[in-house]
Amino acid sequence: MATAAPIAPRAPAPWSDELRATLALAWPLILANVTQQVIQATDVLLLGRLGELELAAATLALNLTFTINVLLLGLLLACSPMMATALGRRFNAVRDVRRTFRAGLWLLILTMPPYWLLLWNSAPIMRALGQAPELADAGQTFLRAYMWCTAPWLVFQLLRLFVSALEKPRIVLWLSFAGIALNALLSWALIFGHLALPALGLIGAGIGSTLTWLVTCAALAAVVQRQRLFRRFHVWGRWWRLDSERTLAMVRLGAPIGITMALEMGVFALAAYFMGWIGAPAVAGHAIALQIAALTFMVPMGLSQAATVRVGRALGAGDRDGITRAGWTAWLVGVLFMATMAIGMWIFPGELVGLFLGPASSATVRDLAVTFVSVAAVFQIVDGAQVIGAGMLRGLHDTRWPLLFALFGYWALGLGIGSWLAFGQNWQGLGIWIGLAIGLASVAVLMAARWSMREKLGLTRPPNA
Repeated sequence: MATAAPIAPRAPAPWSDELRATLALAWPLILANVTQQVIQATDVLLLGRLGELELAAATLALNLTFTINVLLLGLLLACSPMMATALGRRFNAVRDVRRTFRAGLWLLILTMPPYWLLLWNSAPIMRALGQAPELADAGQTFLRAYMWCTAPWLVFQLLRLFVSALEKPRIVLWLSFAGIALNALLSWALIFGHLALPALGLIGAGIGSTLTWLVTCAALAAVVQRQRLFRRFHVWGRWWRLDSERTLAMVRLGAPIGITMALEMGVFALAAYFMGWIGAPAVAGHAIALQIAALTFMVPMGLSQAATVRVGRALGAGDRDGITRAGWTAWLVGVLFMATMAIGMWIFPGELVGLFLGPASSATVRDLAVTFVSVAAVFQIVDGAQVIGAGMLRGLHDTRWPLLFALFGYWALGLGIGSWLAFGQNWQGLGIWIGLAIGLASVAVLMAARWSMREKLGLTRPPNA
């Protein structure tokens, strides 16, 4: 009797395998990003019902913190490629990972005191940027309660980078979900005076955010300390000892990342202050449109973080084909998602804006927000492309040229064209948003071009251990 021919083994499918690995790493990061943004959006939603002045003041204050937060976050983001490359080179790189984590802690210890001093005295800065005294004073009132959440938020991000480098980010997702519920409850009670608590308005929103991030950060720290996979790295071991060599290495790699992110966020922050020159309704409309765009942006941001880890691991292993697959897989998934979101924002801008406004809100704010959301729909695709491109290059430890791209695209093109259209051509808020779209598009093209030239530029050579 003839024997059956042996079944040929299934040919490897590296691209589909990479897609599965990228999505497995990215989806908890994406949802965690979305949930963290929802925490912020909850405050905006509640303050929008408190009044236009409060919403505008908190928006100006938050834009000031956003810029500095992302600058410090960028310094910490150097942990991601450093840890990923070390783990790609040797899975049991316990000491190397711990040194990088401890360097991140020291960067926060050194930078937080001057940051808090600046936020405590933020009203003069807002007035110097041309804001009305009542807006500046209200914004400072909010910040003096909100500023204390910045330290636990940044420590939470450092812990998140550690667990993500080990490709175990799901715990961050569940804690972020819990943070949404906790922040919504605390902010609702403290802003409006529910649950036998005083009605503190802007101060209540700041206290609610601070308490939320203290609890969330403490919970993640406890998980890292207790779970066996994380505990073996002893990341808290001798944290009080300054490792100057590793800290300086993080600064060299992370400073361009932080400045790049700050340049992008700074453009949006300055755009909010330009809106303040136009009027409080423009600031409120800008805040709503920005929150909607920021929520969709969390998806490519998560894919960017996943791309950094996947590219960094392939770099550490010396796998050039793996580098190619890891980068382009994340980029294609992100661009397709943002194209879908762009269609939805273009078709339903009024319905999306309505989620953030009460029935008594002015028609002016509503109309401005709808206009801005329509423009935001146009730049969704390039916004996703540029942030994932930055993550891909970050995985190759390439951070200086992306900084120059951001300086040119966001500030020279985006801000220059936006301010000219807004004030030179009297397009006002619409002109500012068109300028933002042009700036993002230019950066996306430059990032993609540099990634395409990575072999010629020698970016795929593994760094020294």
